[in-house]
Amino acid sequence: MSKNEFNILAIDDEKDILLLLKFNLESEGYHVKTASSGKEGIKIAEKFNPDLILLDIMMPDMDGIETCRRFREMEKFQSTYILFLTARVEEYSEVAAFDAGGDDYITKPIKPRALISRINSFYKRESSKKSSKNVVQVDSLLIDRDSYIVKLDDKEIFFPKKEFELLYFLSKNPKKVYSRESLLRNIWGSGVHVVPRTVDVHIRKIREKLGQEYITTIKGVGYRFKN
Repeated sequence: MSKNEFNILAIDDEKDILLLLKFNLESEGYHVKTASSGKEGIKIAEKFNPDLILLDIMMPDMDGIETCRRFREMEKFQSTYILFLTARVEEYSEVAAFDAGGDDYITKPIKPRALISRINSFYKRESSKKSSKNVVQVDSLLIDRDSYIVKLDDKEIFFPKKEFELLYFLSKNPKKVYSRESLLRNIWGSGVHVVPRTVDVHIRKIREKLGQEYITTIKGVGYRFKN
C-alpha cells in the first residue's frame, strides 16, 4: 500500500490546525480529508474509510471523547487507529481519551515533524500487515480487497463495488451474524437512505455468482459467512 492509498481524516474545529495538518501530511504523500466537527467527521469517515483518524479533544457541540465513542460503536471503525490531539496534559483527559477507545495522543502545539514521524511509523507497520490482512481465502474462494478481485476455482469473477464490499465485510467476520440494518450501516453508511431489502438483493446476486454455500441466512436475524 502506497502512502496516497493511506487515508487520514483530521477532525478539529480550528481551521488553522486543519490547514497545517493537511499541508504537511499531503506533502508527505498521504491522502487527507478534514472535518471541523465530530458529526461532520463521522459523516465523512463513512465514505472515506480512514486508516487513521486525528481527533481534537476540545470541540464544541460534540467533543473528541464523545466522537471517539461514536466511532468505536460502529463496526467498521472498531479497529481504526485514533490519535488524539490535545492542548490538555492533565491525567484525567489522557485517561478519558483511552477509555473512549483512543490509541494514542499528541499534545498541542503540534510539531509537524514529530507528528509525521509517528504517523510514518504507524503507516509502515500497517503496510506490512495489509498485504496478507486484506486477502481472504476460504476453500477455493479468494477475495483480495486491495485489487478488488474475487476468484473461485482460480477463475476471476466480476463484482460491482457494493457487492464486493458486502462480500468482503462478511468474509472478514465469519461466524458473526449481521442484521440487514447493521450491514446497511457498515456498507452504505448511516447517512444514506437505502431500504433493508437492498441487502437481500445484493446477497442474492452474490449467491448467483458463488453458489449458496458461502453466505447463510439466519431466519429472522440476518446473514453469516461460512466458517
